[in-house]
Amino acid sequence: MDKAASGWVNGFIGVAIFAGSLPATRAAVADFDPTFLTGARATIAAVLALALLVVMRQRRPERNDIVPLIVVALGVVVGFPLLTALALQHVSSAHSIVFVGLLPLCTAIFGVLRGGERPRPAFWVFSLLGSAFVVGFAATGGIEASIQGDLLMLAAVVVCGLGYAEGARLSRKLGGWQVISWALVLSLPVMVPVALLTWPASFDSVGMPAWIGLAYVSVFSMLIGFVFWYRGLVQGGIAAVGQLQLFQPFMGLGLAALLLHEAVSWGMLVATLAAVLCVAGAKKFAV
Repeated sequence: MDKAASGWVNGFIGVAIFAGSLPATRAAVADFDPTFLTGARATIAAVLALALLVVMRQRRPERNDIVPLIVVALGVVVGFPLLTALALQHVSSAHSIVFVGLLPLCTAIFGVLRGGERPRPAFWVFSLLGSAFVVGFAATGGIEASIQGDLLMLAAVVVCGLGYAEGARLSRKLGGWQVISWALVLSLPVMVPVALLTWPASFDSVGMPAWIGLAYVSVFSMLIGFVFWYRGLVQGGIAAVGQLQLFQPFMGLGLAALLLHEAVSWGMLVATLAAVLCVAGAKKFAV
């Protein structure tokens, strides 16, 4: 398998893992405070990442890598998890898919600004069409009236797109799993106090779905998913592979329907097919 094809495979695995993030977060915030959830998931993932770095005897990042790693941490370790957890107190995970549909376009824009990539003009046509199909599909189910939730989700998408692009750029030098691991470790001095200060007075009322949600977002969404995702972005290109995120909403909606019994529109199959065609078109014109 050549490097580009490997990038698409790794990227797809990463997207499949991330697809469970919003339903898992929705389940977790039912019983956990959003701020505690953010601190706890980052702390758990950071401890695992630190152990991995020590076992694999990884060299510390250079001084000029610290600021980019902080940007990654602020985007994907702190920003996106916290903002989505807060937003999901006001909107359903199905509604949040409207905004996740904009993530591929946002990632591509930051890929140009921070990664130095220059996709062909036709790429942007397919990227815009793909985002429009996803947003349009989600909108057919009805737009909930929550300005606060919508603004939080929009901010989450922007910081996440920046974190993806910055992390992929840095992965060319440090390696994919090393970038997310060091970003998690850098966040540890902040996330541990956050988790401790928001520690629940009692865990008696916390149900099993919330515990499963916490475990998923800590291990898979916060660490394992990024191992595949950053590797895919480096191998296949930030703007190109980033378009695979168009599949994430449909995977997430399927999980939301299966696990949270949320309503999903019958038009999912048509919209998914449109997204597949847009990803194929974007792939062709990405370079």
